[in-house]
Formats: sequence, C-alpha cells, structure tokens
Amino acid sequence: MIDLRRLHVLRAIAHHGTVSGAAKALHMSTSAASQQIRLLAKDLGVPLLEPVGRGVRLSSAAQVLIAHIDAIEAMWRLAEAELQATEGEPSGMLRLCGFPTAIATLLAPLVDTARDRHPALELRLREAEASESFDLLFAGEADLALVEATPDNPPPEDIRFDAQTVFNDPFDLVVPGGHWCADGEAVDLRELEREPWIIGVPGSMHRRHVLTACSNAGFRPTVHGEAREWNVIAVMVAHKMGVALIPRLVDLPHHLDLVRVPVSGPFTPFRHFRAVTLRGGARRPSVAAVMEILNEQVRAAEGIGPLPETQS
Repeated sequence: MIDLRRLHVLRAIAHHGTVSGAAKALHMSTSAASQQIRLLAKDLGVPLLEPVGRGVRLSSAAQVLIAHIDAIEAMWRLAEAELQATEGEPSGMLRLCGFPTAIATLLAPLVDTARDRHPALELRLREAEASESFDLLFAGEADLALVEATPDNPPPEDIRFDAQTVFNDPFDLVVPGGHWCADGEAVDLRELEREPWIIGVPGSMHRRHVLTACSNAGFRPTVHGEAREWNVIAVMVAHKMGVALIPRLVDLPHHLDLVRVPVSGPFTPFRHFRAVTLRGGARRPSVAAVMEILNEQVRAAEGIGPLPETQS
C-alpha cells in the first residue's frame, strides 16, 4: 500500500521545483521530505529524483506518476463537491486570497453580502499576489484566488487548477489638473508620445503593461519616474512629473488634483483577471455561491468588464 502523504510530498516538489521549497510549503524539514521520497521510490521500485548539479530533478517515472496524482486529487475534490451539494445551503469556511485592490474593492464588500445571504458560510481573506496565490491553492491554504493573468501563471491546460475569466480592468490615463487633455472625454495613446511618463519599477506587471501599450501605439515612453505603489505614482503625477496609466479599479487619493481620462482607440491596455481554484474545487457549493456574488459585483462596477481579447 502506497502512503498517500509521500505522494503529496512528490507533488509539492514538482510544484515548487526543489525539495527545500516543497518542505517549506509543507511545514517539514528538508531531510524529512527527502526521506519520504526515498521511501516512496523504494515502495515503487523506481528512481524518482535525479541529481542535476547541486540540485535534483524529477525522473521520467516521477513525471508519469505526477500526472496520475493530479488526476486523483481532482477526482477527490469533485467527489467532495458532490457530497457537499447534498447538504443544501453553503456552509463551512471558505478561504479567499487576492491582490490588494481586489480585496479593497471586491472581496471585502463580498464578505458583507455573503454574510447576509449565506449565514452558515464563513469567509476568510488573505492578501496575496498571483504567484503566491497559486502556491496557497496548491498547499490547501486557500480555496479560491482572484489573480491577474500574467505570463508567469500556470498555463490554462495545467491539470492542477481551474480558472475562469471574471473581468477585465481597463487602464485610464491619469493626469494632473490643468493638463491639456484633462477636459477631454477620451484620449488616444498615440497623442501622448511626447509626454513624460510615470511607470512601474523594472520587473513589475504595471511596467510591462505600459511599455507594451505604448509600443503598440508606436512609441517608447520617456520615463521620468518609477514606483511600486499606485499611490506613489499618483503623487508623482499630481506634482506634474508626468502622466500615468492606472487601472480603473484602483481608488486614487481624493486629496490630489488628478483627472482620469479614458483611453480610446485600438491600443487600450487592460488587466485580465481570473478566479482560480484547484481542479474540481469550483463545483463546491460555497465556491459557487461566492462566485455568484462576485459576478454580481463586477456587473455593477462602473467601467470594468469584458473587453475584446485582441486589445492590450
């Protein structure tokens, strides 16, 4: 009989890429994780890890086994969802995670609505960016994550996760009061080639969005400021250091003299958001109830929603 806990350790190594990373996620020592894999390899009679330099990688036998483990996990979650559906009213604890703006504008208000609509359901929130959210889901420390789609996310065909599109959040041009385009109804990015720009720091998704949008519009922005936080970018714009693209969902400081101008034309950038669960988890009654409320909020929110996939 195979010890399923050892299979879980192997699956964690495949997810995190190292034995030490898997051990940390599973709250065990690296030596204990290694011992579990050695015992599993002995039980199966095949090598599971191969040395590569100072590290290790999964053997071909381990990669075959991982696919079966993921399928077994997904089938078990589907069974759990069907069992829970027989209980009627959604109940128990549901752990949500998401990026800061999502918590402030969507997930925290969602808790209030869910509390009134489903009193037997208890929701917990945790702030997490996309990469951490996938780790939390995989480790069983979150049940539903709201994440921005990025090239670094697991691919759509990843058997471990289910993802569904929730909304697209367009970027607005943000300028200081008195700027030449502050009184306009909309602006085409091609009109802003000569403007100084405030963008995200190197490596940030905001920087990637801005550089891609400007490149599509035919120019490379002249950068006069870089920052990590939306509020810092807003302050720089308010002090007339440059213009910026800021997502519509972001609530700007009200004391600053700033004007949002919608971006028009074929080069409108947007953030693409998905709700993610472990494979099979979306069928849980509690998850379905929360997704219903989330979709209601998105439909009610001004300016966010579906945009053509060819834009960005």
